[in-house]
Amino acid sequence: MPTKNYREPGLSKLKQVVFRKKPEIKEIVREPTAGGIVFRPTADNKDIEILLIQDSKDRWTIPKGHIEPGETAKQTAVREIGEESGLKEVDVLGWLGKIHFKYRRADKLVLMTTQVYLVQSLDKNERPTKEKWMNGIRWFGFNEALDAIEYADIEKLMLIAKRRVRNGEFDGQK
Repeated sequence: MPTKNYREPGLSKLKQVVFRKKPEIKEIVREPTAGGIVFRPTADNKDIEILLIQDSKDRWTIPKGHIEPGETAKQTAVREIGEESGLKEVDVLGWLGKIHFKYRRADKLVLMTTQVYLVQSLDKNERPTKEKWMNGIRWFGFNEALDAIEYADIEKLMLIAKRRVRNGEFDGQK
C-alpha cells in the first residue's frame, strides 16, 4: 500500500519554532557583581534566618548586583543589599567565595562572577522591602532557605555561612 505524501497542519510552524537559530555570539562580556548571604538570629537564638529575594522569573536568590566603577565588591554588596531589601543596618562579617555563571543576551555571551559575603542584619525590627521588579522578599528559616534557593553554588555558600556563624569564624574581608 503506497504511503500518502501529505503535510500535517502546523508542523512546519512547529519546526520553525523548535529549530529557530539563535543569533551568532559576537561578543563576550564580563560582568563583575557582588552580594551577600544576609542572616539574622531566630527569635529564640537557636538558629538563623536567611533573607532571599524572588526575581522576576520567580527564582529565589540572594541580593546582589553589578559592581560600579570605583566601588569595591564589599561596598557593592552592602549597597545592593540596601537597594534590593531596604536593610541599612548590616555588618559584613567576611567573604564566603565567588560563583560563576554564564548566559546569553541576544548576540552576547555574558560571563558573570559574583563575590558573595556573609552579612549580618543588625536591627531585628528592620523589615525588608522589595523593589518593583521583584516578585517577593522574605526571611526564611535556614533549612527552608536551602530548599527555596534556585542555585546550587549559592546553596553551598549558605552551608559555609551557617558553619561560620555557628563557629564564630569570621575571616578577613576582601
